[in-house]
Amino acid sequence: MPEVVVPEVVRAKALRAGAAGWLAGLSALVAAIERDWGITVGRAYAEPTEAYVAEAELADGTPAVLKLLVPRPGQAADEITVLRLADGAGCVRLLASDANRGALLLDRLGPSLNQLGLPIERRLEIMCALAARLWRPAPDSGLRTGAEKGRWLADHILRTWRDLGGPCSRAALDHALACAERRIAAHSPERALLVHGDVHRWNTLQARDGGFALVDPDGLLAEPEYDLGVLMREDPVELMEGDPRERARWLAARTGCDPVAIWEWGVVERVSTGLLAVSIGLQPVGSQMLAAADAIAGSAL
Repeated sequence: MPEVVVPEVVRAKALRAGAAGWLAGLSALVAAIERDWGITVGRAYAEPTEAYVAEAELADGTPAVLKLLVPRPGQAADEITVLRLADGAGCVRLLASDANRGALLLDRLGPSLNQLGLPIERRLEIMCALAARLWRPAPDSGLRTGAEKGRWLADHILRTWRDLGGPCSRAALDHALACAERRIAAHSPERALLVHGDVHRWNTLQARDGGFALVDPDGLLAEPEYDLGVLMREDPVELMEGDPRERARWLAARTGCDPVAIWEWGVVERVSTGLLAVSIGLQPVGSQMLAAADAIAGSAL
């Protein structure tokens, strides 16, 4: 049985999640899924951060991708739910799935926006359009709400900040926690939609028809501004080259969403993701996000 090669970031996340056994058994898991689904698994991708992802081929030669998620409660089921509900609208098509084994078989896409080198405004246009195609009511989906995600993010931020010895300022920490509380309080079941939850350029891949599709959805029932808040955390160096609030205003004008909600989710996501990136050695982006959070919190005083 050939040994699978796991990217270091994925290995670090697995160990952090207490999934050393998953890492040890990954080669056997790949072999079992090959048998069960009648596929052939090939080259692994080096870029993923949440899962083992490899090229695959169906029995009829159709190209596909096998994704095996680092075990976390509910994560595989949530991603499968989102992709089934989307049915190809804005997201990659799901060909087969097994939530118990954290396994998804997906349509094979091309390079990511990160690899294509498009200007930031064009990237934002593409990602806004894809996210908006996905947004739809899904009240019976069983997905977490935006309020639940907000509480999880607040807990994660405080715990990780303490564990890492305060890699960003106390002002940035307090600003993020205050914004999280406001978004939790603002949650409305009537306005909540199915959202992707992690829209960024590495999760936006070119399709064979020349368009694009989102991959790796977290899946939430939340205000749509959550997805746009993720776009606020990305490209932190470029964000700080001008007025950082201008991006929130641009995203709001593009989508008809609330710029204040976009901004506040961006504050929360920037600190949360920056802390996570620092904790697993994903640099320099982790430190760049936290530097932006420090500067923004300082200007808010």
